[in-house]
Amino acid sequence: MDRPYDNRAWLLVLPVLAIVAFSAVIPLMTVVNYSVQDTFGNNQFFWNGTGWFRELLDPSSDLGSRVIASFWRNLAFSAIILAIEVPLGIAVALAMPRAGWKVAVTLVLMAMPLLVPWNVVGTIWQVFARGDIGLLGYAVNRLGIDYNYVSDPVAAWVTIVAMDVWHWTSLVALLCYAGLKSIPDAYYQAARIDGASRWAVFRFIQLPKMRRVLIIAVLLRFMDSFMIYTEPFVVTGGGPGNSTTFLSIELVKLALGQFDLGKAAAMSIVYNLIILAVCWVFYTAMTNLDAERSKEGAAS
Repeated sequence: MDRPYDNRAWLLVLPVLAIVAFSAVIPLMTVVNYSVQDTFGNNQFFWNGTGWFRELLDPSSDLGSRVIASFWRNLAFSAIILAIEVPLGIAVALAMPRAGWKVAVTLVLMAMPLLVPWNVVGTIWQVFARGDIGLLGYAVNRLGIDYNYVSDPVAAWVTIVAMDVWHWTSLVALLCYAGLKSIPDAYYQAARIDGASRWAVFRFIQLPKMRRVLIIAVLLRFMDSFMIYTEPFVVTGGGPGNSTTFLSIELVKLALGQFDLGKAAAMSIVYNLIILAVCWVFYTAMTNLDAERSKEGAAS
């Protein structure tokens, strides 16, 4: 006889749902409300419909051109970050010790950059990369390279990319290390018996076992890099010019600098939808690839 299905466990989830509704859904609905209205101060709002969204997506308008340019900067920054941090994190994870006291020391050292607050990271690199008092800027200039992230857009991009790589490569490395630690020793013993090369071990044993954690790492790093604000704002302020003005900086300038709540709310909704859409594409593509490879492995 089948036991009756008990739904009373949902009662334990209700407080969590209430907290989520209060902290996420209600603010979201407030932003949606602002996005379809305009205000002229004194807390007086006027219906504007989809006007702000049309302006945001119109490349010929001033706001639309700024938003689209910031979007491409964000996309380029995320692509560069993923292209550097994922292979570098895999390489660091492969080089980390597997046993002994060195494991604890290595894990602590790898976790240290992740514990530094974002605004402190920006302040550290703002000083570190200065040509007059910063060690990095002074050393690069002594090599005969004209390095000044305040006036040179290329130097500004190199600085914020290096800063993000220093700050977040540890996350990718630790996730990959967890995937490597889950591989049974029997796999390596079979590879040694078969005379597999180091590359063959990585390609057919280690990389497949890291695939799932790599999906998580890519998704986390894409979301973080696409929403980056504090570090580049502290270091460059979005400059020189608008070369490092990402969507988040443009949004804050619009909301707090100009106090244009309607446009800022519409932009935040579009920003959120872009992140959700790209993450969905990433996740779908990578999980489908993982499923196809799993079927191929089962068939062989």
